[in-house]
Amino acid sequence: MGLIKALAGAAGGAFADQWLEFFVCESMDADVLAAKGQKRTSKRSSNTKAEDNIISNGSGIVVNKGQAAAIIDNGRVMEFCAEEGHYTYDVSSEPSVFFGGLDKGIIGIFKSIGERFKYGGSPGKDQRIYYFNTKEIMGNKYGTPNPIPYLIVDPNINLRMTISLRANGEYSYRMINPLLFYSNVCGNITEDYKRENIDSQLKSEIITVLGPSLGKLGTGLEYHEISFQTEKLAEILNEALSGKWKEHRGIEIGSFGITCTALPEDEKRIKELQSSAVMRDPTMAAAALVNAQTDAMRAAAENTAGAMAGFMGMGMASQAGGMNPQALYQMGAQQQAASQQQGWTCSCGHSGNSGKFCAECGKPSLAADWTCSCGHAGNTGKFCAECGKPR
Repeated sequence: MGLIKALAGAAGGAFADQWLEFFVCESMDADVLAAKGQKRTSKRSSNTKAEDNIISNGSGIVVNKGQAAAIIDNGRVMEFCAEEGHYTYDVSSEPSVFFGGLDKGIIGIFKSIGERFKYGGSPGKDQRIYYFNTKEIMGNKYGTPNPIPYLIVDPNINLRMTISLRANGEYSYRMINPLLFYSNVCGNITEDYKRENIDSQLKSEIITVLGPSLGKLGTGLEYHEISFQTEKLAEILNEALSGKWKEHRGIEIGSFGITCTALPEDEKRIKELQSSAVMRDPTMAAAALVNAQTDAMRAAAENTAGAMAGFMGMGMASQAGGMNPQALYQMGAQQQAASQQQGWTCSCGHSGNSGKFCAECGKPSLAADWTCSCGHAGNTGKFCAECGKPR
């Protein structure tokens, strides 16, 4: 038995003349993952009393673009086709597999779950054709019911802090091995198998592996930068879900979109720490102080007790220990000059280097940030701060 490709010209009215009995699945909506093929019999057919679950020898079978078809005999896969076209069903030919652009693993699955007819060349008692949707299934929404812990690292201010993220978005998936999907998911269905039957399970499994997958993106990312790593995140999720999705159900993630939002209290903490770190630079602190004094002068001018009373208050605050912006600017200039003068000395002996690379031999500075093979970024010493490996 097998499927034999028919002539390309057998279409439309000529198709009905060529095969008096044929199976087709006209179209499959995005919500339909699998459907049972419908038998159609022309007025010229002499087989008017045939049962629905019997495929006559010589029947025509149509496979449209974005579809795959499997012939099932008593629950066993007999034929498979994922290439669009018109085919003739011939019980006397060898079993056939047309996997098209799908996973080549289909051939191995076919060998393990399919078998030839064992009824002396005649059909079995129950034969069906199932069509599978191989197009990309898009618009699958998800959202984390609880916040996900995520480690953020800001090497500029030596910040390492675990925050709580809420993530939501959409993902798409496609069927790459319909035989696995038939064997382990939908089985001998009588009605359309829609994605709503499996959506909640897929969503639950994605949320389960989302936290560890975010961790595998690597440190050194601000949480809002995760949205720029969607392609890499899709690869990590496919790897994490391959056991359940690809190897068991025959599906894989096509694309993955994500939006992450930190909890308000974490947002506030991050901003406070970044602001405090900026003030370690005397010139930045001086600029902030000048800005504060400017606001204070405006407030003093609007003082209901008189502008002079307000300015007197400012003078008393300065005498009580307030910092002079000019002194901060001078301190910053001294630090910058000292840093430029001192520089660093390379292992080749050249001193006074001020950049990340030696001006003499080009070797990188040990003080320059580097990323360890374990994925930890922002290291500045000779050993990784996360795993201890040498640079």
